[in-house]
Amino acid sequence: MIDDAELPPSTMVDAVFPLEGRTLPRDHRLALADALDAAAPWLRDLPGAGLHPVNVADTAGGDVLLSQRARLVLRVPRTHADALHALAGRELDVDGHRLRLGAPHLRELLPHNTLYAHFVAADPAGGTGGDDEAAFLAAVNAELDALGAACRRICGQRQRIRGGDGVLVGFSLMLHGLAAAGALRVLEAGVGPHRRLGAGLFVPHRSAAAVGS
Repeated sequence: MIDDAELPPSTMVDAVFPLEGRTLPRDHRLALADALDAAAPWLRDLPGAGLHPVNVADTAGGDVLLSQRARLVLRVPRTHADALHALAGRELDVDGHRLRLGAPHLRELLPHNTLYAHFVAADPAGGTGGDDEAAFLAAVNAELDALGAACRRICGQRQRIRGGDGVLVGFSLMLHGLAAAGALRVLEAGVGPHRRLGAGLFVPHRSAAAVGS
């Protein structure tokens, strides 16, 4: 973590829910987002709100297994975090897979020198340059420059996920060499569109090796 003694607390926080359940569809982001919308419709229109990918164990079949440490993590404005306690005990139907949410606890966003996003959407309508890597990075660079987040930008693997209007193409992305203020702005704002599908949300990371995984 970077020394952030002079920075105010982040405007966003992560709400971490324990999960009870066994399996999820392999590509479950859209179904999980829809299930959350049904449980808490106000989340969809909450500025900056996003859904982190759920930690799962890969399998040979069509479904994936929830790990024992699986959590559902929502990034939300600090001003709305208390409202999420109403979701404790709620059961979500994710394409026929049942998940029960435990009581959430809040996790502060803290600036780190290296941040990583598993998926940043390369969506022309969202301004991130389509699925051409060079155009994608050019658009990402423009967003980061606007945030004042000077750093090294490392593009990772091309990926595809289900979105509301079809398949979304994107890339993993590593940001290295961030100063504290820039890192906090990236954590708060994210990069690109489709935050409700977990796109463009960054977390601290210790190594640039993650972009290749």
